[in-house]
Amino acid sequence: MKSVEFENEQVCPSKIVCVGRNYIDHITELKNTMPDQPVIFIKPNSSVSSLLRCGQGGLHYEGELSFLIRENKLFGVGFGMDLTKRDVQKGLKEKGLPWERAKAFDGSAVLSQFVTLEGDISELSLRLSINGEAKQIGGVEDMLYSPQVLLREAQSFLTFEENDILMTGTPAGVGLVNRWDVFLGQVFLGDKLLVEQEWVVS
Repeated sequence: MKSVEFENEQVCPSKIVCVGRNYIDHITELKNTMPDQPVIFIKPNSSVSSLLRCGQGGLHYEGELSFLIRENKLFGVGFGMDLTKRDVQKGLKEKGLPWERAKAFDGSAVLSQFVTLEGDISELSLRLSINGEAKQIGGVEDMLYSPQVLLREAQSFLTFEENDILMTGTPAGVGLVNRWDVFLGQVFLGDKLLVEQEWVVS
């Protein structure tokens, strides 16, 4: 089983519960329709990675606020990237088919370390910089559905195991993953930096 780091401990999520179309600016960016309920899909444990690798077929990064679940609650927070094979996804959408080939492949959930969640969740935000330039900025206040609502919605039809991860969607600014780019993912609570992790694309 693939693991993530939580407070200096290695833990194994059984799955990653992901959310699409949760930021209006990203919905507009990809010319998608506005959802009338959360768009939820699953990545398996095999998708978990601490490495960022270049891929073929229009591999895009999507930075996301990510939460570690314990006792059916939002327990920890970290930075995640939902890697997406955009060309593959576009073809699947056009045929009305599921997204797994574009979203659930091995190594498609690149995750930072996680820290204990404290404070007002509504003040959480993320920043993704590439080669020193900010590419994605967004937070809970910009979401269509808050993390608490997303957790309840997912729990209405599936069970979270201990240390499963909830990824909450991406703001505008997604783009291609290029070899040797330096990615810096950050999570803030207000002005306080909670998590910071760097990846060099191999």
